[in-house]
Amino acid sequence: MFTKMQLLADIGNTRIHIYDGKEVIHLSHEEALEQYKDKELKYITVKHQLKEKIKAFENWEDISGFMRIENEYETMGIDRKAMCLSHENGIFVSAGSAITVDVVEQGKYMGGFLLPGLKAYIDAYAAISPALATELNCDISLEALPKTTRDGISFGIIASIKLLIEKYQSDKKLYISGGDGEFLSTFFDNAEFDETLIFQGMKNALEKV
Repeated sequence: MFTKMQLLADIGNTRIHIYDGKEVIHLSHEEALEQYKDKELKYITVKHQLKEKIKAFENWEDISGFMRIENEYETMGIDRKAMCLSHENGIFVSAGSAITVDVVEQGKYMGGFLLPGLKAYIDAYAAISPALATELNCDISLEALPKTTRDGISFGIIASIKLLIEKYQSDKKLYISGGDGEFLSTFFDNAEFDETLIFQGMKNALEKV
């Protein structure tokens, strides 16, 4: 069961994100474990290497088993399931080290796909040739064809992500989260950036217990 004052944590590969009902706090693994080890907290995790250490925290409860969505597949990430539980309908995009895209209709998981994260795209170009080593142009416009290498790469990355997601969007609301989510959301219509999506899904799952 979920209570309004309950602390929730999403333990990722590089950071732990903690939600207190008002804001999301982003901490390194070490900082979060030290600051919250004695707090009462419910969590999900994709960082399996931390499980043994966390077991020693008497007030931390793993609620991964409650993250269930109809039509999920066996190896579906727990964070993706939680995000998909936040709303009954929509396309859910998590833009982090990888970009995950999942479609939910009437509370049922319809499928999804994964793309490299923005940094991974940039690193891939640099691996092809030093001449393609650059940084993403965060002010890139998709209204005109680029005339520089940096803009050409940035255009190719953003436009390909945008077109693929829009292919499955139709009239669905697009919910976006993750470190690059706010930036990515600016390229879409009918999109909402919300870093609490995973926690909304966790809350919805707990309220059904």
